[in-house]
Amino acid sequence: MKTKKLVAAMLFIGFCLVSQAQSTHNSKSVPDQENLAKEYFSQIMGVAINATASTKLYQFVYDWLGTPYRLGGSSKKGIDCSKFSLALYKNVFNTTIGYNSRNQFANVTPIVKNELQPGDLVFFKIRSRHITHVGVYLGDDKFAHASSSKGVMVSNLNEAYWKRYYYKGGRPKTSDNRIMTADVSSFENSEVD
Repeated sequence: MKTKKLVAAMLFIGFCLVSQAQSTHNSKSVPDQENLAKEYFSQIMGVAINATASTKLYQFVYDWLGTPYRLGGSSKKGIDCSKFSLALYKNVFNTTIGYNSRNQFANVTPIVKNELQPGDLVFFKIRSRHITHVGVYLGDDKFAHASSSKGVMVSNLNEAYWKRYYYKGGRPKTSDNRIMTADVSSFENSEVD
């Protein structure tokens, strides 16, 4: 009889502890999940993600990693660099930016390389006098982009190739100077990616 009472008491105490742990977990679950997600993306992409970083930005990039490159493409079957940055801005920042890299550059405020923040655009002139490539800065000199050879990937601005062709960084501008929004009044289609 004493064994049954002891087992019942232990079960009751165990139940109380589990119940308490669940209620504590539920009250902390959103911040904990956010921190776990940031840690995960930090490791996957090799970027030190600060406490104020947008997990939505890194989640979007992660979801598209490995998507093949396709000039003019705009889906997970294939996408080009400007459509990738366009889709990212639309889904992460609820903002429309230009439909090709030149239009996107025309609608940014230039940013010095050492002042880039996650979400800023980075532009390249690859064997051309004109902008031919765009990516989205993630932090720690890393940027996400749709590479013509490897599809959507994360690269380092300090790699010799990207360092050679880097042109400028920029933040989309609006008439009321809000960051992470863009002026959609003057877009034109072009053959440029």
